[in-house]
Amino acid sequence: MAELFLEIFCEEIPARMQAKAERDLQDAILKGLREAGLGVEKAVSMSGPRRLAVICEGVPAGSDDVTEERKGPKVGAPDKAIEGFLRGAGLSSIDEAEVRSDPKKGDFYIAKRTIPGRATPDIVSELIPEIMRNFHWPKSMRTGRGELRWVRPLQRIVCLFDGQVVPFELDGIASGNETEGHRVHGRGPFRITGVDDYVTQLAGDGHVLLTREARREKIETEARAICETAGLELVEDKGLLEEIVGLAEWPVVILGEMDPAFLELPPEVIQLSMRTHQKYFAVRDPKTGTLAPNFVVVANIDAADGGKAIAAGNRKVLSARLEDGRFFWENDKKTGLDAMAPKLGKIDFKKELGTIADKVERVAALARELAPKVGADPDLAERAARLAKADLVSEMVYEFPELQGVMGRYYALEALKADRSGLDPEPRETASGDEGERPRIKSGDTDPWPWFANLEDHQIQSVADAIRDHYKPQGPSDAVPNEPVSIAVALADKLDTLSGFWVINEKPTGSKDPFALRRAALGMVRLSLENGVRIPLSEFFLMGTRLTMIHLHRQLSSVKDLSFFHQLKDDSRIKSMATIGDAGQMILEDSWAKIPAVEWERDLISDLLAFFADRLKQYLRDQGQRHDLIDAVFALGEDDLVLIVKRVEALAAFLDSEDGANLLAGYKRAANILRAEEKKDKRAFDGPVDAAKLSAKAETALHTAVVSASDAARTALEQEDFAAAMSALASLRAPVDAFFDGPDSVMVNADDAAIRENRLNLLNMMREAIGTVADFSKIEG
Repeated sequence: MAELFLEIFCEEIPARMQAKAERDLQDAILKGLREAGLGVEKAVSMSGPRRLAVICEGVPAGSDDVTEERKGPKVGAPDKAIEGFLRGAGLSSIDEAEVRSDPKKGDFYIAKRTIPGRATPDIVSELIPEIMRNFHWPKSMRTGRGELRWVRPLQRIVCLFDGQVVPFELDGIASGNETEGHRVHGRGPFRITGVDDYVTQLAGDGHVLLTREARREKIETEARAICETAGLELVEDKGLLEEIVGLAEWPVVILGEMDPAFLELPPEVIQLSMRTHQKYFAVRDPKTGTLAPNFVVVANIDAADGGKAIAAGNRKVLSARLEDGRFFWENDKKTGLDAMAPKLGKIDFKKELGTIADKVERVAALARELAPKVGADPDLAERAARLAKADLVSEMVYEFPELQGVMGRYYALEALKADRSGLDPEPRETASGDEGERPRIKSGDTDPWPWFANLEDHQIQSVADAIRDHYKPQGPSDAVPNEPVSIAVALADKLDTLSGFWVINEKPTGSKDPFALRRAALGMVRLSLENGVRIPLSEFFLMGTRLTMIHLHRQLSSVKDLSFFHQLKDDSRIKSMATIGDAGQMILEDSWAKIPAVEWERDLISDLLAFFADRLKQYLRDQGQRHDLIDAVFALGEDDLVLIVKRVEALAAFLDSEDGANLLAGYKRAANILRAEEKKDKRAFDGPVDAAKLSAKAETALHTAVVSASDAARTALEQEDFAAAMSALASLRAPVDAFFDGPDSVMVNADDAAIRENRLNLLNMMREAIGTVADFSKIEG
């Protein structure tokens, strides 16, 4: 057994591609060796800014001989068939073939041939070029030397087996045993005799830390140490750390300083400027918890002056970036959210769904209606919704899109700060013509001034926080807002998005979800469950749908072009709005609430609820709940997520008990009998049970138990006591067992037709009683 070593050396590989390329290269080599008949005891891969390397230990010197058998035609087959068989098998005469017998097919020919094994270097010399020619990079390029596409131009290939070069050529570059180290501290070249020699030379004179783990540990350890020495604390950033690990072969950590005046900027702006443009770590003062006027930069060189010149140069570059940030910040503060909001009408949200200003109108209406459900003030929820997207037109968010919402909160609080310090913006004329008047905002008022009129400081803080948090949660690890106003606006924003895209029939398909609708639905699930918010989804989906339809109706009234809404396969949806009322009126008027959903609305909402059921399954599955129990509860038509989860939890606990498991078996037995008899008779057995025809003791006991359990379960469900409802069902276990398997068990399909029908009605009565808690037909087992 020997070692196989491969290093592919090229110009700088983008940091984001290195880790995956390292894994993919190792997997491709192991797969190729395995298919060639070569085993590997252990494999290790490494990657860095300019190299990918794979080490395979315990590789045999060659592959074993392989014997192949090829089945031929029957003995006595036509000559043409025999000739074709001989050609394909590489035989010169049929006498070289073996004859075998099959009891059914008779005698037939078998050709045996032995394929000799190959030396490992011969296999590798063909395998590596093939892997590299077909290697996938997110982005690749071709040099003038040949046709190979690689992430960056190749410079060297080292390939050794048992210390000897495996010879091959690729794109004009011959494999060899020489590599390079650090560009400045140890360029080399270094002649390699094996893996140990490779690691020793590069880590020593070459000044290269070969593994990602080694570079990561060095950066983390030194960054924490240098901050601790200065009485500071490193701001952890795992994403940035992983990127820097791919940028420096010989990382050297340096603590730099910046102008303290920049700390007047929002900390998110400073951190994002450092992270995005400069790849610096932010530093905080452990005493105050606020950012310190310092940063940590990781250089790829060990400077003679200890990094002083590097730190000074980076300070200048960072200052230029932060000056831009300060310019944006001051300009945006002068503009204010009030003036930003109207500009949203110039930004498309989605062609069919209008501008972001159109979306804001819908979200504001929904937020106002959702507010009482989550314990929020409707006026505050509407104010927050109308301002939530305003920062999208700010200069800062244009430069840093990641700060949407975050900057809106700061601009809201800055406006308040200016007001409290007597620095109000110029008074504007109101509708009454009185300068300086600050009217209280009314529903539907699109231009309140200033937006914080008549609000207490804590209310303004709630609005500002809602502006920041309404995009949340944006992923499974993102925090969920827990303030009522924030919850209302976050729910409204996601609800409008989902309703709108369902109306225009643009739903996620397969793995494609360009508008992140699955994330929006999962966000609504988390907002509801983690805050205990109970909202009737069907009611609000109907409201969201009609708000979208009003927008489409208004657009069509002016555009007169149905092809503009090509996703709506039938414009009857739009025309149906005329029966609902004046499209110019807000749907929040009482008259709207009294209009029942039409058929297409019911179908759309049903489809949306099924989509939500899938997201809820995903959420609860991660918490250990069974997907079939979610289906069983959703089948009842319940659309309150909090109640659904409570039912699922109670049902799971019930089925884990002996009574629950046995009752499920009894239910399925009864359901199977009913299904078979209903199919045979082509009718349903849903009539009342005639107590006078219950002659057997077991059926009388079952009828009494079903009536009692049904009443108890109904009462418990009305009180939302699902554990008590399950307990009521548990009382059916013994009479069901006695009915089917007891000493006085009952024959359901009695000879007397009237008795048979009565017993089937009894089983249906039991099925319906159990079905009030969940649809047991959807439960597995």
